[in-house]
Parts: sequence; C-alpha cells; structure tokens
Amino acid sequence: MDRKILAIETSCDDTAAAVTVGRNVISNAIYTQTEHEKYGGVVPEIASRNHILKLPYIVDEALNRADMSLKDLDAIAVTDGPGLIGALLVGVSYAKALAYSLKLPLIPVHHIEGHICSLYISHKNLAPPFLCLVVSGGHSHIVVVEDFGKYRLIARTRDDAVGEAFDKTARTLGLGYPGGPCLEQLAKDGEAIYTYPRGFKGEKHLDFTFSGLKTAVINHMHNMDQKGEQYNKADIAASFQKEAISFLADNTFEAARREGISKIGIAGGVSSNNALREEFQRRANEAGASLYLPDAEYCTDNAAMIGCAAGFAKATDNPLELNANASKTLF
Repeated sequence: MDRKILAIETSCDDTAAAVTVGRNVISNAIYTQTEHEKYGGVVPEIASRNHILKLPYIVDEALNRADMSLKDLDAIAVTDGPGLIGALLVGVSYAKALAYSLKLPLIPVHHIEGHICSLYISHKNLAPPFLCLVVSGGHSHIVVVEDFGKYRLIARTRDDAVGEAFDKTARTLGLGYPGGPCLEQLAKDGEAIYTYPRGFKGEKHLDFTFSGLKTAVINHMHNMDQKGEQYNKADIAASFQKEAISFLADNTFEAARREGISKIGIAGGVSSNNALREEFQRRANEAGASLYLPDAEYCTDNAAMIGCAAGFAKATDNPLELNANASKTLF
C-alpha cells in the first residue's frame, strides 16, 4: 500500500512542503523568498532564517490542503542534500523532530533524485530505463535512470551549470532576478545573429562547459562598448540562449544514441524554459524518440518531487543521526 508522505524541501530559497501518495500529489505548498531580488542572488543566511520562520506555516498549509492531520501520515521525507548547508539544516532538523515526535519513519532524499522523480508525477506510466537531462542553477547532468532509485551518470558540467550561466549572463545584460526567466523573455524579442564558441570541440566525452560561453558574451559586449558599436541586447540574449540549448541538446541526443535509449526526460528549473522545450521536442520528433517534461509547477524546487522520490526509497535506520550534507552525492 502506498504511504502517505509529508515531504519537506529547503535546499535553497524555496520553503516547500507537500503530501504525496506514490506518484500522486495530494497537496503542494511553496513559499518563494522574493527578498533576495535586491541582492541579485540568494543570500544563504537570509534564506536559512526565512526557512525557520516560514516552514511551520508551509507544513500546516500542505496538510490543510490535503485535508489531513499529522496522525494521518505514514512517513516524513526531507531533502538532506545537496544545497545550502544552513537551509538544509532547517528542513532536516524540523523533519527529524516531527518524525521522532510522531514515531514515523524518516526518509532522506537527494535533491537531484527529487528532480528526476518529478517526471513520475507528470507521467504516471513512465518507467526506467530512460535518459534524463537534469538542468538547474546548480546542476547540468546527463543521467541514465536504470531502475527506480538506480542511476548512472554519463556526463556533467565541468564548471558553471547552465542555469548559473543564464543568471550571470542576465546580470551582464542588466536584467532582473531571477535572471534565467528574464533572459528567456528578452530573447523572444531578438534574433540569434551572433555565434559564440563552444568548449570541448573534437572531444568524445559528453561533458558540458558553460563558463566560456558566459565569458564570451561578456567580452563581446565589452568590445562593442569600447568601440562605440550599437547592439541589441535581445539579439545577444537570443544568441546566448540558442548556443546553450544547442549544446545541451547535442550532447543529450548523442548520449541517447550511444546508450540505445529512446526515452528522454528533462528535469530541473531550466526545464521550464520554453525555447529549450521546443528545441528538444523538435529533435525528439526527428529522432523518433519520446520526450518527457515535468509540468511547470514541478520544474523548480518543490516538495512534491521529494515525496515522490521518497515513495521509491527506504527510511533511515537512525533518524536522529541524520544530518544535512551540502555535498551529498548520488552517483
């Protein structure tokens, strides 16, 4: 019988709680910390303090939306890493206390595994094996999902994650925060008329590098400024976005070809980018592959994906000894 799981996610700046049963989301509550906008990025100390203030209310909201009380639960799940250590500690400490007081199992969940499992929420019949591109502000991975809870990493970024590159390029363009969605919006008004260099040309591995792309855009703008040349920021945004997405797509579909896999998923915050979705769907159609995308509400950090991942996982044997791990590994 599927367990009724209360899941908690506080790995960065979103305070989230959800109630799940298997792949079904009974409720999903999120508080997004807008306070970081004036700093141009997440301030870890502020994020941690906000989690402390908001988490009890978000948990109550998730339970109320599910029309449940604490006594109706079968288990507690929590993201224990990776992420900002202070933010993680808030969620882990709260979950430990809750599980201990209710005498319920405590299930630790890896943040990236949560993103992968978001696909199971949006696609109830999806089953391994399949290939998954995980793209967010902190991660750019190509993973073979061999079975439920069994993963094999075949490529990753060597430096900046693609979401980080979007945010840094957006800052250079003078856009707001969060940068990724702002750059995507600006790119709609531009043409990809500039060509930016790609790293690792001629190499056989499928790893990514986005630091050079970001730097190329910065240098391009500085050179034009110094020469007094006029340029359209929307064209630069469109050109950057096209190269970043093409790099992701080229390596992902080559990975699928090498692995002989025709099911491809995308997960993580950057999977909400519409230009990325359209390009991957176009290539999937050409390759005769099936593409799986999460619903928009499960792209960014949320607790529903953590609860879904916990449905395939085991509880820790020593709940009170669970600790947050900012560098927790999955592969």
